[in-house]
Amino acid sequence: MATLALPDRIGRLPWLPMGAILALGLFSLLVLYSAAGGSTAPWMTNQGIRFAALFVMMLVLSQFDVTFWLKWAYPFYGACFVMLVGVEAVGQLGGGSQRWLNLGIINLQPSELMKIAVVLALARYFHTLPRVRTAALSSLVLPAIVIAFPAALVMLQPDLGTALTIILGGATIVFLAGARLWLFLTAGAAAIVGVPLAVKFLLKEYQQRRVLIFLDPEADPLGAGYHITQSKIAIGSGGVGGKGFLSGTQSHLQYLPEQHTDFIFATMAEEWGLIGGFFVLFCYAIILSWGAHTALTAKAVFSRLAAMGLTVTLFFYVFINLAMVMGFAPVVGIPLPLMSYGGSAMLTALLLMGILISIHHQKDRVRLRDGPGRF
Repeated sequence: MATLALPDRIGRLPWLPMGAILALGLFSLLVLYSAAGGSTAPWMTNQGIRFAALFVMMLVLSQFDVTFWLKWAYPFYGACFVMLVGVEAVGQLGGGSQRWLNLGIINLQPSELMKIAVVLALARYFHTLPRVRTAALSSLVLPAIVIAFPAALVMLQPDLGTALTIILGGATIVFLAGARLWLFLTAGAAAIVGVPLAVKFLLKEYQQRRVLIFLDPEADPLGAGYHITQSKIAIGSGGVGGKGFLSGTQSHLQYLPEQHTDFIFATMAEEWGLIGGFFVLFCYAIILSWGAHTALTAKAVFSRLAAMGLTVTLFFYVFINLAMVMGFAPVVGIPLPLMSYGGSAMLTALLLMGILISIHHQKDRVRLRDGPGRF
């Protein structure tokens, strides 16, 4: 494919999903301003600077040739894995979990980047694997390792939500690559049987309470069920039109925990109501539908798998957070992408979008070079 001049490539940017990204990012600044009681500190200013810088990063990365992501998929996975090991050795504690590496200018959460790394690594693996071998059990051993090792390290932090997202994103790639359906049905049946055992023997005590209490949060409204109870009160009290900007009570009176991070949707819904909630969901729907269309129309195997894997990863990111804040899932500490306060989550979301736009630019390429002499 002929190389496009920079103005032409900029002109071909997908402006509709980019507009949705801008809308979510700017809307989050309003929510953070209100959550701080009508102040730009401590969240709005920092989030605005991060969003502006990382949005520019997304635009720069979107101009990379798709073969760049193919070539660097394995090294990126390796770097993220090393950082995950580093978290276990020298990681910083925060909120009772050991998830961050202090890199001086930023506290990085490698598990967030691993969501993308697993997708890219598996997309490259199946890109180079002959189609006739994708259904062979022997060909699925390496993908299982690629998924299981980082998920296990993330569970040790502990971070159940991120580990679940890594597993679901990786499993999506394996399924789309052509693995047998019976493998997933067997794994699903095993999960149903194994979940009670995992809850009892693998999860920490506070995680066990979160899993059990979400079915009946009112059973312990001041303890394990506090987060869900207050979140549902905030969302429900917003009604259709909300209480009005700067008029929320659950967040302003400190009833709603983590109102600027994991529960930012509840903070927003209290003041903006059902209308605000539909606006947020509409923006995500634009981004996700565009990502799915990019995957379905891409010609190369790597492009198809990577685009769909990244789109599904973003979907699970959004779905798990919204299910959590509405009381349909346990509180597992998943931020809402592009809205929740935090550098690592914003970095991951916009890096993901940068790669998707890069694939979108060159989705008509049928073959991608994977090293000298290989296609």
